[in-house]
Amino acid sequence: QTIAKGLGAGYQPIGAVLVSKKINDAIANGSGFFQHGHTYQGHATACAAALATQRAIRERDLLTNVVTQGENLADGLWAKLGQHPFVGDIRGRGLFRGVELVANRETKDPFDPTMKINAKIKKAAFARGLMAYPMGGTIDGVRGDHVLFAPAFIVTEDDVAKIVDLFAAALDDVFAAEGLA
Repeated sequence: QTIAKGLGAGYQPIGAVLVSKKINDAIANGSGFFQHGHTYQGHATACAAALATQRAIRERDLLTNVVTQGENLADGLWAKLGQHPFVGDIRGRGLFRGVELVANRETKDPFDPTMKINAKIKKAAFARGLMAYPMGGTIDGVRGDHVLFAPAFIVTEDDVAKIVDLFAAALDDVFAAEGLA
Protein backbone atom coordinates (compact mmCIF):
# COMPACT_ATOMS: atom_id res chain seq x y z
CA GLN A 1 0.00 0.00 0.00
CA THR A 2 1.31 3.44 -0.83
CA ILE A 3 0.86 6.29 1.59
CA ALA A 4 1.75 9.95 1.41
CA LYS A 5 -0.54 12.72 2.61
CA GLY A 6 -1.53 10.82 5.75
CA LEU A 7 2.11 10.25 6.54
CA GLY A 8 3.19 13.89 6.65
CA ALA A 9 -0.19 15.68 6.73
CA GLY A 10 0.81 17.72 3.70
CA TYR A 11 3.37 19.73 5.67
CA GLN A 12 6.29 18.20 3.82
CA PRO A 13 6.24 16.01 0.71
CA ILE A 14 6.83 12.40 1.72
CA GLY A 15 5.59 9.01 0.65
CA ALA A 16 6.14 5.41 1.56
CA VAL A 17 5.20 1.90 0.56
CA LEU A 18 3.90 -0.51 3.18
CA VAL A 19 4.26 -4.22 2.50
CA SER A 20 3.16 -7.36 4.27
CA LYS A 21 5.63 -9.74 5.87
CA LYS A 22 4.97 -12.17 3.01
CA ILE A 23 6.09 -9.62 0.39
CA ASN A 24 9.00 -8.43 2.51
CA ASP A 25 10.19 -12.02 2.95
CA ALA A 26 9.87 -12.69 -0.79
CA ILE A 27 12.15 -9.76 -1.53
CA ALA A 28 14.57 -10.55 1.29
CA ASN A 29 14.76 -14.25 0.39
CA GLY A 30 14.95 -13.53 -3.32
CA SER A 31 17.37 -11.00 -4.70
CA GLY A 32 17.14 -8.85 -1.60
CA PHE A 33 16.86 -5.91 -3.97
CA PHE A 34 13.88 -3.60 -4.39
CA GLN A 35 14.38 -1.02 -7.13
CA HIS A 36 13.23 2.32 -5.80
CA GLY A 37 14.57 5.66 -4.92
CA HIS A 38 14.63 9.34 -5.51
CA THR A 39 17.18 12.03 -4.93
CA TYR A 40 15.25 13.13 -1.84
CA GLN A 41 14.86 9.62 -0.44
CA GLY A 42 15.01 9.55 3.34
CA HIS A 43 15.23 13.35 3.48
CA ALA A 44 15.67 14.31 7.14
CA THR A 45 13.14 17.18 7.08
CA ALA A 46 10.48 15.05 5.40
CA CYS A 47 11.08 12.20 7.85
CA ALA A 48 10.91 14.59 10.82
CA ALA A 49 7.62 16.03 9.55
CA ALA A 50 6.19 12.54 9.09
CA LEU A 51 7.31 11.47 12.55
CA ALA A 52 5.81 14.61 14.14
CA THR A 53 2.56 14.03 12.26
CA GLN A 54 2.31 10.42 13.35
CA ARG A 55 3.06 11.40 16.96
CA ALA A 56 0.35 14.09 16.87
CA ILE A 57 -2.16 11.61 15.47
CA ARG A 58 -1.37 9.12 18.22
CA GLU A 59 -1.01 11.57 21.13
CA ARG A 60 -4.19 13.46 20.24
CA ASP A 61 -6.05 10.19 19.58
CA LEU A 62 -7.16 11.56 16.22
CA LEU A 63 -8.00 8.16 14.77
CA THR A 64 -10.83 7.84 17.30
CA ASN A 65 -12.21 11.09 15.91
CA VAL A 66 -11.76 9.81 12.36
CA VAL A 67 -13.85 6.74 13.15
CA THR A 68 -16.52 8.65 15.09
CA GLN A 69 -16.87 11.56 12.69
CA GLY A 70 -16.57 9.24 9.70
CA GLU A 71 -19.63 7.38 10.93
CA ASN A 72 -21.38 10.70 11.56
CA LEU A 73 -20.56 11.76 8.00
CA ALA A 74 -21.84 8.48 6.55
CA ASP A 75 -24.99 8.60 8.69
CA GLY A 76 -25.61 12.24 7.79
CA LEU A 77 -25.14 11.65 4.06
CA TRP A 78 -27.43 8.62 4.15
CA ALA A 79 -30.08 10.43 6.19
CA LYS A 80 -30.06 13.49 3.94
CA LEU A 81 -29.34 11.91 0.54
CA GLY A 82 -29.98 8.18 0.84
CA GLN A 83 -33.23 8.47 -1.09
CA HIS A 84 -32.16 11.33 -3.38
CA PRO A 85 -33.25 10.58 -6.96
CA PHE A 86 -29.76 11.32 -8.33
CA VAL A 87 -27.65 9.60 -5.68
CA GLY A 88 -26.65 6.10 -6.73
CA ASP A 89 -24.54 5.16 -3.74
CA ILE A 90 -22.77 6.52 -0.68
CA ARG A 91 -19.69 4.63 0.42
CA GLY A 92 -16.30 4.93 2.03
CA ARG A 93 -14.44 4.43 5.24
CA GLY A 94 -13.52 6.77 8.07
CA LEU A 95 -13.52 10.35 6.88
CA PHE A 96 -13.00 9.37 3.25
CA ARG A 97 -16.54 9.15 1.83
CA GLY A 98 -17.88 9.25 -1.70
CA VAL A 99 -21.25 10.02 -3.20
CA GLU A 100 -22.04 8.56 -6.61
CA LEU A 101 -24.32 10.70 -8.76
CA VAL A 102 -26.54 9.04 -11.36
CA ALA A 103 -29.17 10.10 -13.87
CA ASN A 104 -31.32 7.11 -12.92
CA ARG A 105 -31.23 5.80 -9.38
CA GLU A 106 -32.78 2.44 -10.27
CA THR A 107 -30.54 1.55 -13.24
CA LYS A 108 -27.50 3.52 -12.02
CA ASP A 109 -27.18 5.04 -15.51
CA PRO A 110 -24.76 7.97 -15.38
CA PHE A 111 -25.40 11.52 -16.46
CA ASP A 112 -24.35 12.52 -19.96
CA PRO A 113 -20.73 13.70 -19.54
CA THR A 114 -21.46 16.83 -21.56
CA MET A 115 -23.66 18.01 -18.67
CA LYS A 116 -20.50 18.32 -16.53
CA ILE A 117 -22.48 17.60 -13.38
CA ASN A 118 -19.34 17.14 -11.27
CA ALA A 119 -17.94 20.55 -12.29
CA LYS A 120 -21.26 22.24 -11.61
CA ILE A 121 -21.48 20.64 -8.17
CA LYS A 122 -17.94 21.77 -7.38
CA LYS A 123 -18.85 25.35 -8.29
CA ALA A 124 -22.17 25.28 -6.40
CA ALA A 125 -20.57 23.76 -3.30
CA PHE A 126 -17.73 26.28 -3.34
CA ALA A 127 -20.24 29.14 -3.68
CA ARG A 128 -21.80 27.90 -0.44
CA GLY A 129 -18.42 27.65 1.29
CA LEU A 130 -17.84 23.91 0.89
CA MET A 131 -14.76 22.42 -0.70
CA ALA A 132 -15.26 18.90 -2.01
CA TYR A 133 -13.59 16.68 -4.58
CA PRO A 134 -15.99 16.13 -7.49
CA MET A 135 -14.77 14.12 -10.45
CA GLY A 136 -16.08 12.75 -13.72
CA GLY A 137 -15.21 9.63 -15.64
CA THR A 138 -15.77 7.37 -12.66
CA ILE A 139 -17.08 4.48 -14.74
CA ASP A 140 -14.87 4.37 -17.80
CA GLY A 141 -12.76 7.50 -17.88
CA VAL A 142 -15.56 9.47 -19.56
CA ARG A 143 -18.91 8.66 -17.95
CA GLY A 144 -19.83 8.77 -14.28
CA ASP A 145 -19.85 11.47 -11.62
CA HIS A 146 -18.92 11.33 -7.98
CA VAL A 147 -18.01 13.64 -5.13
CA LEU A 148 -15.45 12.74 -2.48
CA PHE A 149 -15.19 14.12 1.03
CA ALA A 150 -12.01 13.96 3.08
CA PRO A 151 -12.30 16.39 5.99
CA ALA A 152 -9.46 16.97 8.40
CA PHE A 153 -8.90 14.52 11.24
CA ILE A 154 -9.91 17.30 13.68
CA VAL A 155 -13.37 17.78 12.14
CA THR A 156 -16.18 18.18 14.68
CA GLU A 157 -19.72 16.86 14.74
CA ASP A 158 -20.98 20.37 13.92
CA ASP A 159 -18.56 20.56 10.98
CA VAL A 160 -19.83 17.24 9.66
CA ALA A 161 -23.45 18.39 9.88
CA LYS A 162 -22.53 21.56 8.01
CA ILE A 163 -20.72 19.58 5.29
CA VAL A 164 -23.81 17.42 4.76
CA ASP A 165 -26.20 20.39 4.71
CA LEU A 166 -24.04 22.44 2.33
CA PHE A 167 -23.56 19.52 -0.02
CA ALA A 168 -27.28 18.72 -0.10
CA ALA A 169 -28.00 22.40 -0.85
CA ALA A 170 -25.38 22.42 -3.62
CA LEU A 171 -27.01 19.36 -5.18
CA ASP A 172 -30.39 21.10 -5.02
CA ASP A 173 -28.84 24.17 -6.70
CA VAL A 174 -27.37 22.18 -9.56
CA PHE A 175 -30.33 19.91 -10.24
CA ALA A 176 -32.76 22.84 -10.09
CA ALA A 177 -30.60 24.78 -12.56
CA GLU A 178 -30.59 21.71 -14.83
CA GLY A 179 -34.38 21.54 -14.65
CA LEU A 180 -34.20 18.18 -12.87
CA ALA A 181 -35.57 19.16 -9.47
